Amino acid sequence: MSQAQQPLISHLVELRSRLLRAFAAILAVFLTLVYFANNIYTILAEPLLSQLPEGASMIATGVATPFLTPLKLTLIVSFFFAIPYVLYQVWAFIAPGLYKHEKRLIAPLVFSSALLFYAGAAFAYFVVFPLAFGFFTKMAPEGVTIATDIASYLDFVLGLFVAFGIAFEIPIATILLCWTGVTSPKDLSAKRPYVIVVVFIVGMLLTPPDVISQTLLAIPMWLLFEVGVFFARFYVRKDGAEEQQDQEP
Repeated sequence: MSQAQQPLISHLVELRSRLLRAFAAILAVFLTLVYFANNIYTILAEPLLSQLPEGASMIATGVATPFLTPLKLTLIVSFFFAIPYVLYQVWAFIAPGLYKHEKRLIAPLVFSSALLFYAGAAFAYFVVFPLAFGFFTKMAPEGVTIATDIASYLDFVLGLFVAFGIAFEIPIATILLCWTGVTSPKDLSAKRPYVIVVVFIVGMLLTPPDVISQTLLAIPMWLLFEVGVFFARFYVRKDGAEEQQDQEP
């Protein structure tokens, strides 16, 4: 084996080891939570169940749906809980190849992105879901019985979790745009009026068609944009002399 191939093989072995550790962490969390799969689904369904008319309930239209849907949710929740450890494994794999200044800049971004995704999911569950499901149930035509399928509900709320989780990554996206030189905090501040219009359009697309829920998403997105612009000032690329001085592994 040539000397050029040895580093590649060692990197692949390291990558395999990190992936196995991440999968093992997810599996360990899943085995811990699987006994409570039905309880976890009940917690997820609470925002809808609390809004259903008296006597209404959720249904399962598939033969194996009552068994498979809570298991699917538990697996997703296991990954959700294991994200910090998974991100640590990703960081441990890429960190040795980064310069010192890159480690100082990227490490906070990696872990704050996970916290922001959690915040977006929590915001969707505690604020948006009650408003959205209350609106949907009240808008049902007269004579229509609301009986949501548990699998359809899971797919719907997972989509909202992802949408709000990504929306709450606005500070990270803003910082990365400034760090890579695509734009600057000054330019983003000058475009603030356009950003406000865009976040309200996004709020309109991601929420039910009522002003309250649209505003509840648009205002946090705008505030997160302002947070991103503020912290982006610390991530602006240095001039050549300063950058060259910091290029140490």
